[in-house]
Amino acid sequence: MIADSLTKERTARPAVDFSTAREMKPYLEEPKAMYVGAPGKHGYLNLGFEIDPRGKCILRDLDRRAPLIVQQELYFDEEMPEMPCVYILSSGGPNVDGDRYQQDITVRKDAFAFISTGAATKLAEMHYNYSGLVQNITLEEGAYLEFLPEPMIPCHHTRFISDTRLRIAPSATVFYSEIFMGGRKYYKDGELFAYDVLSVCSHGERLNGEQLFREKFVICPDKQNPKVLGIMDKYDVFANVIVMTPKENADHIYAKATAFIDRERKIAAGITHLPNDSGLLYKVLGMEPGPVKKRVREFCSLVRQEIKGRPLPEEFPWR
Repeated sequence: MIADSLTKERTARPAVDFSTAREMKPYLEEPKAMYVGAPGKHGYLNLGFEIDPRGKCILRDLDRRAPLIVQQELYFDEEMPEMPCVYILSSGGPNVDGDRYQQDITVRKDAFAFISTGAATKLAEMHYNYSGLVQNITLEEGAYLEFLPEPMIPCHHTRFISDTRLRIAPSATVFYSEIFMGGRKYYKDGELFAYDVLSVCSHGERLNGEQLFREKFVICPDKQNPKVLGIMDKYDVFANVIVMTPKENADHIYAKATAFIDRERKIAAGITHLPNDSGLLYKVLGMEPGPVKKRVREFCSLVRQEIKGRPLPEEFPWR
Protein backbone atom coordinates (compact mmCIF):
# COMPACT_ATOMS: atom_id res chain seq x y z
CA MET A 1 0.00 0.00 0.00
CA ILE A 2 2.77 2.42 0.89
CA ALA A 3 4.72 1.65 -2.28
CA ASP A 4 1.58 2.10 -4.39
CA SER A 5 0.78 5.48 -2.80
CA LEU A 6 4.33 6.71 -3.34
CA THR A 7 4.23 5.64 -6.98
CA LYS A 8 0.99 7.57 -7.48
CA GLU A 9 2.51 10.62 -5.79
CA ARG A 10 5.60 10.57 -8.01
CA THR A 11 3.51 10.30 -11.17
CA ALA A 12 0.89 12.84 -10.07
CA ARG A 13 3.13 15.80 -10.87
CA PRO A 14 4.48 16.22 -14.41
CA ALA A 15 8.25 16.34 -14.68
CA VAL A 16 9.64 19.87 -14.46
CA ASP A 17 10.98 20.93 -17.87
CA PHE A 18 13.72 23.43 -17.10
CA SER A 19 14.47 23.89 -20.80
CA THR A 20 11.37 26.10 -21.04
CA ALA A 21 12.75 28.55 -18.46
CA ARG A 22 13.74 31.79 -20.18
CA GLU A 23 17.00 32.09 -18.26
CA MET A 24 18.11 28.63 -19.45
CA LYS A 25 17.48 29.21 -23.16
CA PRO A 26 21.16 30.04 -23.92
CA TYR A 27 22.36 26.81 -22.25
CA LEU A 28 20.60 23.95 -24.04
CA GLU A 29 23.54 22.54 -26.01
CA GLU A 30 24.14 18.81 -25.44
CA PRO A 31 27.38 18.20 -23.47
CA LYS A 32 30.24 16.83 -25.56
CA ALA A 33 30.96 14.07 -23.05
CA MET A 34 28.08 12.27 -21.31
CA TYR A 35 24.63 13.29 -22.56
CA VAL A 36 21.95 14.91 -20.39
CA GLY A 37 20.41 12.38 -18.02
CA ALA A 38 22.97 9.65 -18.75
CA PRO A 39 23.48 6.94 -16.08
CA GLY A 40 25.33 8.55 -13.21
CA LYS A 41 24.06 12.00 -14.22
CA HIS A 42 20.38 11.50 -13.42
CA GLY A 43 20.28 11.13 -9.64
CA TYR A 44 17.06 10.19 -7.86
CA LEU A 45 16.25 9.93 -4.18
CA ASN A 46 13.03 8.97 -2.39
CA LEU A 47 12.85 9.16 1.40
CA GLY A 48 9.77 8.29 3.46
CA PHE A 49 9.61 8.75 7.25
CA GLU A 50 6.88 7.35 9.49
CA ILE A 51 6.08 6.20 13.03
CA ASP A 52 6.44 2.42 13.30
CA PRO A 53 4.16 0.18 15.45
CA ARG A 54 6.57 0.60 18.41
CA GLY A 55 6.12 4.38 18.27
CA LYS A 56 9.62 5.02 16.88
CA CYS A 57 10.15 7.35 13.93
CA ILE A 58 12.08 5.57 11.20
CA LEU A 59 13.18 5.91 7.59
CA ARG A 60 10.59 3.51 6.17
CA ASP A 61 11.20 4.10 2.45
CA LEU A 62 14.56 4.53 0.73
CA ASP A 63 15.01 4.50 -3.03
CA ARG A 64 18.17 5.97 -4.55
CA ARG A 65 19.85 6.19 -7.90
CA ALA A 66 23.51 7.14 -8.44
CA PRO A 67 25.13 9.48 -7.82
CA LEU A 68 22.82 10.32 -4.87
CA ILE A 69 23.43 8.19 -1.79
CA VAL A 70 21.66 7.76 1.56
CA GLN A 71 22.71 4.83 3.72
CA GLN A 72 20.49 4.82 6.82
CA GLU A 73 19.02 7.06 9.48
CA LEU A 74 21.09 7.96 12.55
CA TYR A 75 19.96 9.05 16.02
CA PHE A 76 22.58 11.47 17.29
CA ASP A 77 20.53 14.55 18.19
CA GLU A 78 21.08 14.96 21.94
CA GLU A 79 18.05 17.20 22.35
CA MET A 80 15.76 14.90 20.31
CA PRO A 81 17.35 11.43 20.44
CA GLU A 82 14.17 9.97 18.93
CA MET A 83 14.63 12.02 15.73
CA PRO A 84 16.03 10.18 12.66
CA CYS A 85 18.85 12.16 11.05
CA VAL A 86 19.79 11.57 7.42
CA TYR A 87 22.68 12.85 5.32
CA ILE A 88 22.43 13.05 1.54
CA LEU A 89 25.74 12.24 -0.15
CA SER A 90 26.92 12.19 -3.76
CA SER A 91 29.38 9.78 -5.34
CA GLY A 92 29.78 11.93 -8.44
CA GLY A 93 31.70 14.90 -7.08
CA PRO A 94 30.47 18.36 -8.10
CA ASN A 95 27.41 19.01 -10.26
CA VAL A 96 28.47 19.26 -13.90
CA ASP A 97 27.04 19.88 -17.38
CA GLY A 98 23.80 18.01 -17.94
CA ASP A 99 23.27 16.72 -14.40
CA ARG A 100 19.63 16.27 -13.41
CA TYR A 101 18.59 15.43 -9.86
CA GLN A 102 15.25 14.76 -8.16
CA GLN A 103 14.63 14.37 -4.44
CA ASP A 104 11.23 13.25 -3.12
CA ILE A 105 10.82 13.45 0.66
CA THR A 106 7.67 12.40 2.53
CA VAL A 107 7.11 12.80 6.27
CA ARG A 108 3.93 10.97 7.23
CA LYS A 109 1.42 11.67 9.97
CA ASP A 110 3.06 12.80 13.24
CA ALA A 111 6.52 11.74 12.02
CA PHE A 112 9.62 13.95 12.20
CA ALA A 113 13.11 14.04 10.70
CA PHE A 114 16.31 16.03 10.18
CA ILE A 115 17.98 16.07 6.73
CA SER A 116 21.30 17.60 5.67
CA THR A 117 24.15 16.96 3.23
CA GLY A 118 27.53 15.49 3.98
CA ALA A 119 29.41 18.49 2.62
CA ALA A 120 28.94 21.64 0.58
CA THR A 121 27.57 21.14 -2.94
CA LYS A 122 30.01 22.45 -5.53
CA LEU A 123 28.56 23.52 -8.88
CA ALA A 124 31.39 23.00 -11.36
CA GLU A 125 32.29 25.14 -14.36
CA MET A 126 29.95 24.38 -17.28
CA HIS A 127 30.52 24.92 -20.99
CA TYR A 128 27.42 23.60 -22.78
CA ASN A 129 24.40 22.84 -20.60
CA TYR A 130 23.27 23.33 -16.98
CA SER A 131 22.55 21.41 -13.76
CA GLY A 132 18.97 21.05 -12.55
CA LEU A 133 17.40 19.97 -9.23
CA VAL A 134 13.74 19.12 -8.55
CA GLN A 135 12.57 18.63 -4.96
CA ASN A 136 9.13 17.44 -3.81
CA ILE A 137 8.75 17.67 -0.03
CA THR A 138 5.47 16.44 1.49
CA LEU A 139 4.38 16.65 5.14
CA GLU A 140 1.19 15.02 6.40
CA GLU A 141 -0.81 16.08 9.49
CA GLY A 142 1.33 16.78 12.55
CA ALA A 143 4.58 16.08 10.71
CA TYR A 144 7.81 18.02 11.38
CA LEU A 145 10.92 18.35 9.18
CA GLU A 146 14.22 20.21 9.47
CA PHE A 147 16.03 20.49 6.11
CA LEU A 148 19.44 22.16 6.60
CA PRO A 149 21.89 21.29 3.79
CA GLU A 150 25.43 22.62 3.63
CA PRO A 151 26.06 25.63 1.33
CA MET A 152 26.12 25.58 -2.47
CA ILE A 153 29.27 26.91 -4.14
CA PRO A 154 28.83 28.08 -7.77
CA CYS A 155 32.10 28.13 -9.71
CA HIS A 156 33.09 30.10 -12.81
CA HIS A 157 30.42 29.78 -15.57
CA THR A 158 28.09 27.68 -13.41
CA ARG A 159 24.49 27.34 -14.67
CA PHE A 160 22.10 25.99 -12.01
CA ILE A 161 18.31 25.88 -11.71
CA SER A 162 16.10 24.35 -9.02
CA ASP A 163 12.39 23.93 -8.30
CA THR A 164 11.25 22.99 -4.78
CA ARG A 165 7.63 22.16 -4.02
CA LEU A 166 6.61 22.13 -0.35
CA ARG A 167 3.30 20.27 0.12
CA ILE A 168 2.20 20.53 3.72
CA ALA A 169 -0.82 19.80 5.88
CA PRO A 170 -2.18 22.73 7.95
CA SER A 171 -0.94 21.22 11.24
CA ALA A 172 2.57 20.31 10.00
CA THR A 173 5.82 22.31 10.18
CA VAL A 174 8.75 22.38 7.77
CA PHE A 175 12.00 24.30 8.24
CA TYR A 176 13.57 24.52 4.78
CA SER A 177 16.89 26.33 4.29
CA GLU A 178 19.32 27.05 1.48
CA ILE A 179 22.72 28.78 1.70
CA PHE A 180 24.43 30.12 -1.42
CA MET A 181 28.04 31.20 -1.59
CA GLY A 182 29.02 33.94 -4.02
CA GLY A 183 31.63 31.55 -5.43
CA ARG A 184 35.09 30.28 -4.55
CA LYS A 185 36.09 33.38 -2.66
CA TYR A 186 39.71 32.38 -2.01
CA TYR A 187 40.37 30.54 -5.28
CA LYS A 188 43.35 32.11 -7.08
CA ASP A 189 42.47 35.82 -7.16
CA GLY A 190 38.90 35.15 -6.08
CA GLU A 191 35.89 33.93 -8.02
CA LEU A 192 32.95 35.82 -6.55
CA PHE A 193 29.79 36.05 -8.68
CA ALA A 194 31.56 34.70 -11.74
CA TYR A 195 28.81 32.17 -12.52
CA ASP A 196 26.43 32.52 -15.47
CA VAL A 197 23.03 31.96 -13.85
CA LEU A 198 21.56 30.84 -10.52
CA SER A 199 17.80 30.28 -10.72
CA VAL A 200 15.98 29.16 -7.57
CA CYS A 201 12.21 28.68 -7.22
CA SER A 202 10.30 27.56 -4.11
CA HIS A 203 6.54 27.25 -3.78
CA GLY A 204 4.20 26.06 -1.06
CA GLU A 205 0.81 24.39 -1.26
CA ARG A 206 -1.64 22.30 0.73
CA LEU A 207 -2.03 18.58 0.17
CA ASN A 208 -5.17 19.25 -1.86
CA GLY A 209 -3.19 21.44 -4.29
CA GLU A 210 -4.23 24.86 -2.90
CA GLN A 211 -1.45 27.30 -3.80
CA LEU A 212 -0.05 29.34 -0.88
CA PHE A 213 3.02 31.20 -2.17
CA ARG A 214 5.76 31.19 -4.78
CA GLU A 215 9.20 32.77 -4.60
CA LYS A 216 11.74 32.80 -7.41
CA PHE A 217 15.01 34.63 -7.82
CA VAL A 218 17.26 34.59 -10.86
CA ILE A 219 20.83 35.92 -10.57
CA CYS A 220 22.81 36.59 -13.76
CA PRO A 221 25.95 38.48 -12.64
CA ASP A 222 26.99 39.42 -16.18
CA LYS A 223 23.65 41.24 -16.65
CA GLN A 224 23.24 42.72 -13.16
CA ASN A 225 26.07 42.97 -10.64
CA PRO A 226 24.75 41.46 -7.36
CA LYS A 227 27.17 43.58 -5.33
CA VAL A 228 24.88 46.61 -5.31
CA LEU A 229 22.53 48.07 -2.71
CA GLY A 230 19.23 46.22 -2.71
CA ILE A 231 20.74 42.89 -3.74
CA MET A 232 23.91 41.61 -2.03
CA ASP A 233 25.59 44.98 -1.45
CA LYS A 234 28.88 44.21 0.35
CA TYR A 235 27.92 40.67 1.40
CA ASP A 236 29.13 37.40 -0.18
CA VAL A 237 26.89 34.69 1.36
CA PHE A 238 23.09 34.45 1.23
CA ALA A 239 20.77 32.16 3.22
CA ASN A 240 17.10 31.71 2.36
CA VAL A 241 14.85 30.02 4.95
CA ILE A 242 11.19 29.05 4.56
CA VAL A 243 9.19 28.00 7.63
CA MET A 244 5.70 26.68 6.90
CA THR A 245 3.75 26.23 10.13
CA PRO A 246 0.31 27.05 11.60
CA LYS A 247 -0.38 30.79 12.01
CA GLU A 248 -0.30 30.72 15.81
CA ASN A 249 3.18 29.19 15.77
CA ALA A 250 4.37 31.63 13.11
CA ASP A 251 3.15 34.61 15.14
CA HIS A 252 5.02 33.43 18.26
CA ILE A 253 8.24 32.78 16.29
CA TYR A 254 8.00 36.14 14.54
CA ALA A 255 7.62 37.93 17.87
CA LYS A 256 10.80 36.28 19.21
CA ALA A 257 12.95 36.55 16.07
CA THR A 258 15.20 39.57 15.56
CA ALA A 259 15.89 41.44 12.33
CA PHE A 260 19.23 43.22 12.50
CA ILE A 261 22.25 44.64 10.67
CA ASP A 262 25.53 44.10 12.51
CA ARG A 263 28.12 46.13 10.62
CA GLU A 264 30.92 45.16 12.99
CA ARG A 265 30.44 41.42 12.47
CA LYS A 266 29.29 41.99 8.86
CA ILE A 267 26.10 39.98 9.09
CA ALA A 268 22.42 40.87 8.68
CA ALA A 269 19.07 39.08 8.96
CA GLY A 270 15.45 39.86 8.17
CA ILE A 271 12.11 38.14 8.63
CA THR A 272 8.63 38.51 7.15
CA HIS A 273 5.33 36.61 6.93
CA LEU A 274 4.51 34.36 3.98
CA PRO A 275 1.20 34.92 2.15
CA ASN A 276 -2.00 33.15 3.16
CA ASP A 277 -0.89 32.72 6.79
CA SER A 278 1.35 29.88 5.65
CA GLY A 279 4.45 30.73 7.69
CA LEU A 280 7.61 32.83 7.65
CA LEU A 281 10.41 33.83 5.31
CA TYR A 282 13.82 34.45 6.91
CA LYS A 283 16.96 35.68 5.15
CA VAL A 284 20.58 36.07 6.28
CA LEU A 285 23.47 37.87 4.60
CA GLY A 286 27.11 37.51 5.62
CA MET A 287 30.71 37.48 4.48
CA GLU A 288 31.59 33.87 5.41
CA PRO A 289 29.49 30.68 5.55
CA GLY A 290 30.24 29.89 9.22
CA PRO A 291 28.43 32.86 10.81
CA VAL A 292 25.56 32.55 8.32
CA LYS A 293 25.12 28.84 9.11
CA LYS A 294 25.22 29.63 12.82
CA ARG A 295 22.48 32.24 12.46
CA VAL A 296 20.31 29.81 10.45
CA ARG A 297 20.75 27.15 13.14
CA GLU A 298 19.85 29.66 15.87
CA PHE A 299 16.65 30.46 14.03
CA CYS A 300 15.96 26.74 13.55
CA SER A 301 16.43 26.26 17.30
CA LEU A 302 13.86 28.99 17.93
CA VAL A 303 11.42 27.21 15.61
CA ARG A 304 12.03 23.83 17.24
CA GLN A 305 11.52 25.31 20.70
CA GLU A 306 8.14 26.60 19.59
CA ILE A 307 7.04 23.37 17.88
CA LYS A 308 8.74 20.65 19.91
CA GLY A 309 9.72 22.42 23.12
CA ARG A 310 13.40 21.54 22.70
CA PRO A 311 16.34 23.46 21.21
CA LEU A 312 18.71 22.51 18.42
CA PRO A 313 21.96 21.02 19.80
CA GLU A 314 25.34 22.63 19.16
CA GLU A 315 26.75 21.94 15.72
CA PHE A 316 29.52 19.35 15.50
CA PRO A 317 32.91 21.15 15.55
CA TRP A 318 34.01 19.50 12.26
CA ARG A 319 30.93 20.72 10.34
